[in-house]
Amino acid sequence: MNYWLMKSEPHVYPWEKLVEDKRTHWDGVRNYQARNMMRDDMKIGDLVFFYHSNFKPPHIAGVAKICKEGYPDFTAQDPKSKYFDEKATPENPRWMMVDIQPIRALQKTVSLQEMRENPALEGMKLLMKGSRLSVQPVSKNHFEIICKMGGLDKIPHE
Repeated sequence: MNYWLMKSEPHVYPWEKLVEDKRTHWDGVRNYQARNMMRDDMKIGDLVFFYHSNFKPPHIAGVAKICKEGYPDFTAQDPKSKYFDEKATPENPRWMMVDIQPIRALQKTVSLQEMRENPALEGMKLLMKGSRLSVQPVSKNHFEIICKMGGLDKIPHE
């Protein structure tokens, strides 16, 4: 099993909306490195931190899981979509997405500042200078630590 962090701006798609929807596709990723992780590395059952970015304070709100592996991001081929890419075609879709579903909200959100202040999280990609990817891997150890910081006894699986 792999562990991930996926960023969403709360005014675009908040954790509460994922809980309400029960499942969503993760569209609009337009970075090749993030696309490759969604296409090649994310597997059904992998766990995901749902991270609210562009918010004060930025924080992890909950744990979700991958429920559908990478497939073409249809928004790239929709001229009405803000994620439209004129170079994306059915033969060469260029961009990928995965589906996620919520597992559990953290009992207490874990802010970026709290993570930065925890020496046990040293080396976490999110905390590295210049790390701006909207999709990034998280080690199992870091995932466990953040779950505990968020009030969960262990990593939730269902």
